[in-house]
Amino acid sequence: MHRLWLLFTQTVTVCLGILFIVATLRPDWLHTSPARPVEPSGSRSAAAPAAAQAEVSYARAVALATPSVVNVYTSKHINVPLVPLPNDPELNRLFRDVPGFSRRKESTNLGSGVIVRSDGYILTNYHVIDAADAIEVALSDGRQTRATLVGADPESDLAVLKVDLPGLSAITFNGEHQVRIGDVVLAIGNPFGVGQTTTMGIVSALGRNRLGINIYENFIQTDAAINPGNSGGALIDTTGRLVGINTAIYSETGGSLGIGFAIPASAAHTVLDQIIQTGGVTRGWLGIEPQDITPDLARAFHLKQADGVIIASVLRNGPAWRAGIKVGDIVLKLNGQPVYDSIGFLNQIAPLPPEEDVALVIMRDGKQRDVKVQVGIRPPIRQP
Repeated sequence: MHRLWLLFTQTVTVCLGILFIVATLRPDWLHTSPARPVEPSGSRSAAAPAAAQAEVSYARAVALATPSVVNVYTSKHINVPLVPLPNDPELNRLFRDVPGFSRRKESTNLGSGVIVRSDGYILTNYHVIDAADAIEVALSDGRQTRATLVGADPESDLAVLKVDLPGLSAITFNGEHQVRIGDVVLAIGNPFGVGQTTTMGIVSALGRNRLGINIYENFIQTDAAINPGNSGGALIDTTGRLVGINTAIYSETGGSLGIGFAIPASAAHTVLDQIIQTGGVTRGWLGIEPQDITPDLARAFHLKQADGVIIASVLRNGPAWRAGIKVGDIVLKLNGQPVYDSIGFLNQIAPLPPEEDVALVIMRDGKQRDVKVQVGIRPPIRQP
């Protein structure tokens, strides 16, 4: 028995010594890869769905929208003075048309547009085609053609063009989809004339106004790079639907600083329909100039709140004049809807049908009054 015990202990000692030597000199001999289960034919590993979820691409949205975005090229002839003139618009306009004081020069401009109907209607910015003698569009498939101007609305900076080409791909509007701050958007256009380009960003803000760009402003703000030449191009969502028409940038250098503005698709669609049907846009008009109520004005009129607008001027023989509205009256409500500021008030008046009576609640001499005004048609802007 004693001999068996000695044999056992010697064997264990030798095995431990061999294990120690192997672990020290060749540790890789002790590591074996675990057996992998055999997957059924046609199944995917768990890593594949994880990789698919991690991959983010907007290629499908861009592929859907790109055929609907066109490059717009315009040319016009202008009179350039031969000698420097004083910085006076009237003198410049006078001498430009005097023979011998100026010469004819061709000026070109570039921008973008969006095919909104398969029968050839294109939305773009008014400033892209303003005073153009000739307009040409280039499609993403390489086709080029002349375009005719159907109508324009300088107050919203929108214009509608028409081309006669088969097989046009019209973009899809975003419909009732509510754009939200933080939504990912893509801007497609022709910046600096380098060719069709797509940039990405988010919706930074909604309802931007008081920028001095248009009379009627309700912009979508985005940090998607928008540069000169993008004007009139498409701002789309991640499904390829039209969210807005790229219109302007805030820049001190002429390049993108991450603050771009687009006209909402819903507003652009309304202008589009009116221009196609009538050649222009009809807006309601009361013939008054509203002004925001500042804290000083509120104190002067003994107002408990700063909502509403004060009438700064009334056009003689205009709708408000005939209804008895006076300078200094404070408008509090229009058709039962509160009036908060002058920009909002103008936007409330614009969609009103001409010759329709509207109810205003005004404050005069510290007392509220109800006034009915017959809506007129806003006169068109006089172009220089």
